[in-house]
Amino acid sequence: MANQPGNGKEPFLRPQLRRGPASPGKIEKARDARRALRRLLPYLKPYLLTIAAVFALMLVAILMDLIGPYLMGVAIDRYISGKDISGLVRTALFMLGVFLTGGAMQASADWIMARVSQSALRRLRQDLFNHLQDLSLRFYDQQPAGELMSRLTNDIDAINQAVSQNVTTLAAGLLTLGGILIAMFALNPWLALAALAIVPLTFWFTSFVARYTRRGYRTLQKELGELNANMEESISGQRVISAFRRKEAAVEQFRSHNQAVYRAGVYANSYALLLMPLTNILGNLFVIVLAGVGGWLAIQGLATVGQIAASISYGRRFMQPLRQLANVYNDIQAALAGAERVFEILDSVPEIEDGANPSALVSIDGKVRFDHVTFGYLPQLPVIKDMSLAAQTGQTIALVGPTGAGKTTLVNLLMRFYDVDRGAITIDDVDIRQAKRANLRRQIGMVLQDSFLFSNTVMENIRYGRLDASDEEVIEAARVADADYFIRQLPQGYQTLLTERGSNLSQGQRQLLTIARAVLSNPRILILDEATSSVDTRTEARIHQALQRLMSGRTSFVIAHRLSTIRNAGELLVIKEGEIIERGSHQELLQKRGFYYQLYMSQFKGHAI
Repeated sequence: MANQPGNGKEPFLRPQLRRGPASPGKIEKARDARRALRRLLPYLKPYLLTIAAVFALMLVAILMDLIGPYLMGVAIDRYISGKDISGLVRTALFMLGVFLTGGAMQASADWIMARVSQSALRRLRQDLFNHLQDLSLRFYDQQPAGELMSRLTNDIDAINQAVSQNVTTLAAGLLTLGGILIAMFALNPWLALAALAIVPLTFWFTSFVARYTRRGYRTLQKELGELNANMEESISGQRVISAFRRKEAAVEQFRSHNQAVYRAGVYANSYALLLMPLTNILGNLFVIVLAGVGGWLAIQGLATVGQIAASISYGRRFMQPLRQLANVYNDIQAALAGAERVFEILDSVPEIEDGANPSALVSIDGKVRFDHVTFGYLPQLPVIKDMSLAAQTGQTIALVGPTGAGKTTLVNLLMRFYDVDRGAITIDDVDIRQAKRANLRRQIGMVLQDSFLFSNTVMENIRYGRLDASDEEVIEAARVADADYFIRQLPQGYQTLLTERGSNLSQGQRQLLTIARAVLSNPRILILDEATSSVDTRTEARIHQALQRLMSGRTSFVIAHRLSTIRNAGELLVIKEGEIIERGSHQELLQKRGFYYQLYMSQFKGHAI
């Protein structure tokens, strides 16, 4: 196998993408919150009028909610004191209508905002996924798949929470607080000032408990993630655990993670359960202060019973927006940090792009030339060194050499997964850097050692080679690849649903399906990278003729450690440390008694290299 990018490489992005969520106990903040917010606004811009309507509905809902206590005070002072039953009934019905209207307005605002946020985030998620498809393999070499998945899911979910819930909650909380203060001052300034004296204490206690509650739940989520990862690893590795008699160790490791989840859950829920009684205590403190001050004011003739009752009701309502504001701030900060991580990917520039006027490369003969090609995953560590080779139309070139010699790197360069550092690769005398990438790769079929199948039917996995192929063409490709016989023995034949990576098939069967996929794509250039390494000798012999038919008339590059599979190649290139050290036919290389001869003898004669 060729050298693959390793951990020693420098990051492709400068700076490297930041890792996922913040450590437990710490709310990760955006490095530039304003810039992150400005980047998000274009996704909301098409819905500005709708958002304005949402805020209008919220304003009406808050107004309706604030009218209720005022009406209650009016009812006490005017109708209860005056024993006016009909007036009291009218006021009660009016209050009912006010509360129902407020509830309907709030529900409508929430529903509309949910649709707006999901529409905006659908676009953001689509842009991110599309951009990921354009990024080069060098980018993926440096980024763990789990990290990228976190940005597609967790970070965007954090943005969703902020846009769909927290933004409206923040606005509603601020408007409610302002409205309550205005209403209380309108009722009785002295009672309002008494309430304000309690606000700092209330806000401090609420934010204190909310902060530790968030901290606890973040730790709980982290521990749950590690527990789930441990369970998934144990289940998928059950065969290895059984073979090495590691059941007790696996159970002990699970017990440790389970205990950590228990401790984090107790911590988080203890603070979460504390919030409600604390809120009740602070709400009762409002009642005590307002009742005491209000009673004194009433004795002095500075307040009425209705004003006191209304002020107490407003005071109780003061707690909810305070609690919401304490929760919302850090959630919005976390969302902006998630937005920064998403935009870091969107700002990364694809290394491999089409030129200004790319060549169509629609129909080719298949003549390939490597002209003094040098390439390295790291500039100072070249994997391919000043290499030149030529493959004529229909010729089969076998690439032979030890692991790490650069064989797979050569075919990766031909597919233009990476661009060469020096030199050029041409197809029919066209530099592939001047060709349209989609057309270039349409002309090349590839069967890799690591066969990758999708969670779909057998039929659709083969059709992946050419999406417009008919069922009959798919079945014919399977016959050519000698896969039809075992497919028809599957429970639903070609409609059998494969599990993740085709794990309900044997390795050999998976390889046959990838060969059928290449057959269906009907390429002019064919790459077989250890294509038969995962099948037994008998199966290899059975598909050898199919591969010969597939390669007939096509320019083919065959990488194989099993030298018996490439003896009939038109030319063998022996590669060592990124250089071609021998070339010729199988017989010619044996007669030279060089490096190839040693490789061959080590496989068939038991000689050491």
